[in-house]
Amino acid sequence: MFDFKYYAPTKVILGRNTEEKVAELIREFGGTKVLIHYGGGSVVRSGLLQRVTETLDAAGIAYVTLGGAVPNPRLSLVYEGIELCKREGVDFLLGVGGGSAIDSAKAIGYGVANDGDVWDFYDYKRKAAGCLPLGVILTIAATGSEMSDSSVITKEDGLIKRGYSSDYGRPRFAILDPELTMTLPDYQTACGCTDIMMHTMERYFTQGGNMEITDALAEGLLRTVMRNALILRDDPGNYDARAEVMWAGSLSHNGLTGCGNDGGDWMTHKLEHELGGLYDVAHGAGLAAVWGSWARYVYKDCLPRFKKFAVNVMGVSKEGTDEEIAERGIVAMEEFFRSIKMPTNLRELGVDPTEEELAEMAHKCAVGVGGAKGSAKLLDEAAMLQIYRASV
Repeated sequence: MFDFKYYAPTKVILGRNTEEKVAELIREFGGTKVLIHYGGGSVVRSGLLQRVTETLDAAGIAYVTLGGAVPNPRLSLVYEGIELCKREGVDFLLGVGGGSAIDSAKAIGYGVANDGDVWDFYDYKRKAAGCLPLGVILTIAATGSEMSDSSVITKEDGLIKRGYSSDYGRPRFAILDPELTMTLPDYQTACGCTDIMMHTMERYFTQGGNMEITDALAEGLLRTVMRNALILRDDPGNYDARAEVMWAGSLSHNGLTGCGNDGGDWMTHKLEHELGGLYDVAHGAGLAAVWGSWARYVYKDCLPRFKKFAVNVMGVSKEGTDEEIAERGIVAMEEFFRSIKMPTNLRELGVDPTEEELAEMAHKCAVGVGGAKGSAKLLDEAAMLQIYRASV
């Protein structure tokens, strides 16, 4: 194992109607004037936004609102939020929605707390020295942004999608009411389950430093999400399954399933970021579409981990060579994706890139990772292009 730091300061409140506690939590963490940042119409249509504002009104907490966060959240809205916070004297952020609203709120927080262009952080030109404090009311179990140190923003100019991670951006609190996820379309639920799993798998497929206890946590989380994803496919209103997936989403990306390893691989995410930036696809679906091609490209260089995954997570037979076992595990994972109506290639994703677009994504991906990245196998631009081609 490798030495590690585990830091997860977010206070989590999980249960029915826990959004009613939002005012007391904001007060607990020192907020006096709040920016409520949210996405599209679902937060409004469900009545959640009204319930939140009524709660703050009753508590005498001032607020302003900014909607419009979309999947693959945009830098232009981040700039708008920064200016709004500065103009209104906001001292606390409340992200209401899924990962897009939360990631956008984090970026706004960086922009308020630091001078200069906030994109510099996502462009890896400098590091943040702080972030406006924020809390979260989660409505989609997916990104794990409610407990993580990371956020992902898309710059419209050039369609560049980049992530930035800093402990300053970890939410002070996260309100998790599983009932808030029950109105999600089946496709979004499946995308969320896929993203949750991928956050754990990125940390699982590494070349060194793995711990038995961390592996057990990761494998158990993956099996739990898969089991409950199938339950929700057939019974979307199952509260217990919603709760299991919601909590798994938080645990998958707060660092727990990576303790003691080398930091993880993360190339499936990096490859998908270029898909999301260029085609604006749903993140979870994009991950599923490229994972199989990535796995087949790297598995021989990370064979013990792929064999262990095949046996302990996918439940495949131990018969045959290590390569045969690993290959069956990859096939089984793709079969699971299909069972929840997730794509396993770009064609199923509804994307038909030209050779020039594949090359553009590979180049942007290589630039974004500084030339080469990967733990299961180090990937350069040529390797990224081969994976994109194989995923068509």
